[in-house]
Amino acid sequence: MLKKVLIANRGEIAVRVIRTCREMGITTVAVYSELDRNALHVRMADEAYALGGQTVAESYLNTEAILDVIERSGADGVHPGYGFFSENPDFARAILSRGVTFIGPPPEAMEVMGDKISSRLAAEAVGVAGVPGRNQVLKNAKEVVAFGKEFGWPVAIKAAYGGGGRGMKVVNASDEAPAALESAQREATSYFGRPECYLERYLAWPRHVEMQILADTHGNTLWLGERDCSTQRRHQKLVEETPAPNFPDDVRHAMGEAAVKIARACGYVNAGTVEFLYQDGEFYFLEMNTRLQVEHPVTEMVTGLDLVEWQLRIATGEQLDFAQGDVRPSGHAIEIRLNAEDPAGGRFLPSPGTITRFDLPSGPGVRLDAGYSVGDSISQYYDNLIGKLIVWAPDRERARRRMLRAIEETAIEGVATTLSADVAILSSEEFVNGTHSTKWLETSLDFAALPTPGMAAISVGEGTVRKDVTAEVNGRRVTVALWIPESDEELPARPQSTAAKPRRQHHSGVLGSGSGKVSVPMQGTIVKVNVEVGQAVEAGDTVVILEAMKMENLVSAERSGVVKAINVTTGDSVSAGDVVVEIE
Repeated sequence: MLKKVLIANRGEIAVRVIRTCREMGITTVAVYSELDRNALHVRMADEAYALGGQTVAESYLNTEAILDVIERSGADGVHPGYGFFSENPDFARAILSRGVTFIGPPPEAMEVMGDKISSRLAAEAVGVAGVPGRNQVLKNAKEVVAFGKEFGWPVAIKAAYGGGGRGMKVVNASDEAPAALESAQREATSYFGRPECYLERYLAWPRHVEMQILADTHGNTLWLGERDCSTQRRHQKLVEETPAPNFPDDVRHAMGEAAVKIARACGYVNAGTVEFLYQDGEFYFLEMNTRLQVEHPVTEMVTGLDLVEWQLRIATGEQLDFAQGDVRPSGHAIEIRLNAEDPAGGRFLPSPGTITRFDLPSGPGVRLDAGYSVGDSISQYYDNLIGKLIVWAPDRERARRRMLRAIEETAIEGVATTLSADVAILSSEEFVNGTHSTKWLETSLDFAALPTPGMAAISVGEGTVRKDVTAEVNGRRVTVALWIPESDEELPARPQSTAAKPRRQHHSGVLGSGSGKVSVPMQGTIVKVNVEVGQAVEAGDTVVILEAMKMENLVSAERSGVVKAINVTTGDSVSAGDVVVEIE
């Protein structure tokens, strides 16, 4: 068994891995950026080392910095979590070349399935049909237009080396193709380090159903049941559940067997997820995620398995001690993602800031996997997932009601969250009846009445208290205790978001003020300036594109006029309220 595992990630997934390692008696090593010096995963790990930098590229995607920490810490295993390097075969090979165990699939399997184009070909080779599309890397927007004219609109541009909705843009007409492709390539590069994209048809009303698999080095490959992940916005999941509602048992078994075929075809080992789109009784291979999924806890809740434990055990050569017939899921589990986003009006705008209150839910069948606690800050530079709330009950309706009860017990202040949207989703007739699809939330569910969640400040008490202070010595963190006067300064409340117009499907859209001074509603980075001084603009025209929490947002003019001044350039960091363009 492994003795010391480095978690090459951050947030709730790093915390999740640390907990299982601790139960197994494995020492944990955290890595952190400058912004994550006091993050929860850093506080929980046995050891922690600085990577330097603030952005993902400077820290969590800095291969040399991570390899240096492996050497200094003496870690004999690396768990990549999800995102970042979790599906990067070059990173896996760099780990393995140093005699360190990579807790994931072989690099060769990762190469086949990590490239969404080659994965489609691999699935077709074993008789599993994929969503109709092109199996070549996109060269330009003209290819998008030609595909749309041949197969019909809309079409989906997708990151070839991505997942989780990052780098995916839906194109509804020819004139949207250039901007959508450019945006998809930017997001893919930012999140996965590679810009390649490909094309697929965008199905009319599909459900997103995926199969969890486990495979060991002894030739055993099992499917552990499906997860329905159809409740999405911007092609990113908000609610996941298992078993899938209104899902025929014969299709379930056929899909599970198809997932096993695909995994075996690429020599897969460890935990993985094979994703499908399901529509009109047929299912189509979508992609395989060669890593642990964000929504893995719902599978754990109904099977009683710890998937992280099995990842660790398989990585050291252990054999699965159960067979396919022993997998008997029980009850129903639902997960909601707690994202730092303002869902008011259905806009789901990123909401970086400091958490000033975090009341946790409890009770029978309730689990919370969080990566933050009170006082922690959520940065514009990273994903906005605060944590995941999961419930289990004997059947779906009781699980749904239990989730609503757990949400009532949860209170988060300092940042806006998706909790109010989750209540609307879980209470909707379509969700109750299990008739929703991947397009349902953004086309049918009305979020117009949702308020911006409260973001009250709290004050800290007075007096002399013990304070554990973490110091850094040669890049390694150590904790010492000091007795000091406690600060009575208040944590600042985050400014409220400004009004926003309805967004196009491949971006989030936000409006500036009606005064002619276009300001940004959130902290972020300018990735494109769309106008020039002297240019005439109409109300609703995009003036800049702002990236916040790995999502692109269109910042638009709220009045017509002529651009008088541009106060930012590409790459500039801005804060909420900063005026970026002036119109007269």
